[in-house]
Amino acid sequence: MTREAEVVRTLVGLADTLVADYDVIDLLTGLTDRCVHLLGASAAGVMLASAKGDLRLVASSSEAMRVVQVFELQAQEGPCLDAFRTGERVAQEKLTPGVGHWPRFATVAFEAGFRSVFALPMRLRDATIGALNVFSVERTPMAEADVLVAQAFADLATISVLQQRAAADSQHLNEQLSQALTSRVLIEQAKGVVFERAGVDMAEAFSRLRAYARDRNLRLTDVAQAAIDGTLDPTAWALAPRAT
Repeated sequence: MTREAEVVRTLVGLADTLVADYDVIDLLTGLTDRCVHLLGASAAGVMLASAKGDLRLVASSSEAMRVVQVFELQAQEGPCLDAFRTGERVAQEKLTPGVGHWPRFATVAFEAGFRSVFALPMRLRDATIGALNVFSVERTPMAEADVLVAQAFADLATISVLQQRAAADSQHLNEQLSQALTSRVLIEQAKGVVFERAGVDMAEAFSRLRAYARDRNLRLTDVAQAAIDGTLDPTAWALAPRAT
């Protein structure tokens, strides 16, 4: 299958999940995975704005990506923040520790093995609700064809969060964003439970939770809550994650 066909297949597949009760965390995590696969990137992540207007981490393709993005939020400097604030795409092709627009972020990203970053705002008309981050271990600019694909993914991510019928309802939108951010907290807690009980790292813990939810057609957040409550089937701890 050509890359173009895979891109179309991904867009159609993700669009098909936009139903009334879809799991936004699982959808956006899948989107970051596809960014890595189709763009030749090393990692990708999504941040969303809370009801208060500050960015929160919602999805990431790897544990290393999650750690760097958490630091970006703590330090209040980095590509995702700039893309969100300006509504424009942001790129840094040569990350150098302690140098550039984001000296502290560049140091942490560099130490994590990343050498270049690219970020796109998640925007619908005049409303920017978040940003898509793409990292690479190489110091190379993103090809324009890849930028277009990344923009399509960012647009789809925006639609997946807003949903057209809720775009005009600010109260509903804030509730939906808050729910997504709360779900992320539950998932992080559940990862810790699996980490402790199964003796695996955090990335593997998330993969097992996600695989369990998908194999049984359950919402990821419901599985996470069950893990926290101690009511999740113990076989989930030993579940081998399926390929995405």
